[in-house]
Amino acid sequence: METPYVAVDVDVLERNLAGMAASAADRGLTLRPHAKTHKTLEIARRQIRHGAAGLTVATVREAEIFADGGVGDLFIAYPIWPSPERARRLRELAGRVALRVGIDSLESAEALARAVGPLDVLVEVDSGHHRSGVRPADAEALTAAAEKLGHRVRGIFTFPGHSYGPGLRDQAALDEARALVDADPHAEVRSGGSTPTAELADLGPLNEIRPGVYVFNDAQQVELGIRDFGDVALTVAATVVSRTGNRVIADAGSKVLGADRLAFATGFGRLPDVPGARIVALSEHHATIEFPDEPPARGDVVRIAPNHVCTTVNLVDELVVVSGGAQVDSWRVAARGANS
Repeated sequence: METPYVAVDVDVLERNLAGMAASAADRGLTLRPHAKTHKTLEIARRQIRHGAAGLTVATVREAEIFADGGVGDLFIAYPIWPSPERARRLRELAGRVALRVGIDSLESAEALARAVGPLDVLVEVDSGHHRSGVRPADAEALTAAAEKLGHRVRGIFTFPGHSYGPGLRDQAALDEARALVDADPHAEVRSGGSTPTAELADLGPLNEIRPGVYVFNDAQQVELGIRDFGDVALTVAATVVSRTGNRVIADAGSKVLGADRLAFATGFGRLPDVPGARIVALSEHHATIEFPDEPPARGDVVRIAPNHVCTTVNLVDELVVVSGGAQVDSWRVAARGANS
């Protein structure tokens, strides 16, 4: 195939899906994986077959696409602000699937009640990531206010995003559990669980987890020590087009790998087959890779694990499905660009 292209090893994918499903089931946790990672109907259906109760999504458009694809239970984990058109779409969605949405303020609860009507909602709690969400101590008041507006408050949720850093996972998991207990230990739904913290979640403080990246894993998960390269199901195939000394240029730049690079990352992605190599610079269509020893020749194809797999998937139209090194299928990225 012409490079660059995004390949998914279906055997590794299946192992990742089965592993997380079994881990959640063994602990009595509901699994509601976040589909913004894969944006793909075929993977969503596999997650449901593995026992997921439904899916988490980030936008109304993602919810519409997965509802059209047959997923009947969806949680929009986002504090939606309803424009008139978005309100119409939410009403239509709520009429055909089991739908929950996130709220994190009285103003958003009021706006949803006015524009859409009563909804099933979860109150978002800030457990230390300091993005959106109320303080745990304020969750009870927001719950009461939302119920007065007619919403059905089904529980609380949080995202321990501060787990994305070396040595931070254990503390983030503790923060997550503490925040949910402090907010409402008896809530019907107590939802959390990023991919780094999902395996540390215990029934009690949480009863639902929403990991996303676990389906593919990526260079960030490897560098955090959460997974190893054998768990990485998605890679970008790129051809070496130039070479100088131990440095080569491959034809996969930021327009397919994405430009994300957190402070702890050692490069702009990693090469699973050459762990000592580093992507030292990234342009739109160039990846500059330094090799510890003899680099590949011009025309050779290398596999690159992106730093942040979610952004890579959103940059391409299809995923090339491989098994044993051979293409066996291709899957359309159905929710690509579904940002509204």
